[in-house]
Amino acid sequence: MLIFAGLGNPAPQYAGHRHNIGFMAVDAIQRRHGFSPWSKKFKALVSEGEIGGERVLLMKPQTFMNLSGEAVGEAMRFYKLEPKDILAIYDELDLLPGKARIKTAGGHGGHNGIKSLDAHCGKDYRRLRLGIGHPGSKEQVHNHVLGDFAKADRVWLEPLLEALADNAAMLVKGEDSQLLNKLALATGSKPEPEPASSKPAGKSHIHQARNNAQPKKLPTTGPMADMLKKLFGDKGD
Repeated sequence: MLIFAGLGNPAPQYAGHRHNIGFMAVDAIQRRHGFSPWSKKFKALVSEGEIGGERVLLMKPQTFMNLSGEAVGEAMRFYKLEPKDILAIYDELDLLPGKARIKTAGGHGGHNGIKSLDAHCGKDYRRLRLGIGHPGSKEQVHNHVLGDFAKADRVWLEPLLEALADNAAMLVKGEDSQLLNKLALATGSKPEPEPASSKPAGKSHIHQARNNAQPKKLPTTGPMADMLKKLFGDKGD
């Protein structure tokens, strides 16, 4: 069994906030995959179903963002799961709108919901960060995060959520790079680059840069040499 925990704040007045993109994501998954109706359990709204042959519990903690870990930790202990069985989905200021990243463990980046999950669940859970963009200054962050998505955001927000729901089986199977490519294509972003391991082994990026910087030997005879002389002049005159 896996837990997909979307982070956000309960109550209708917060429903459209950028901080609630985690709630929006699990709502999209719940609708797409025919999960059970939302019910109250573990200080959260929960919905059960199956994706890619795996039982999944969707969660929307109702403790408010700063105490999200209380709900997720309670469910984790009830089902005797480990942190690796949890995926947290939440907003990320330091990613451009529509961008997504997945990682296991790491820091909280100042996100209070993640601080709470770290405290109640340990740090070794998976994190799907959905970019909401940074407003440009620290003073604007509060209003940006706790403000509704603009109409213009629908251009990337709706395709992002739909693509995430369509490809949720990749989350279950751990096909993270493939999922990120699907999300990038859906939002018109550049697909994720190949992993660094695909580069030739044995040479550092500094070494490669030095090699690339070496001037190439130019031809001194033949048609190419004649053309270069016409373009740049014969330095021998």
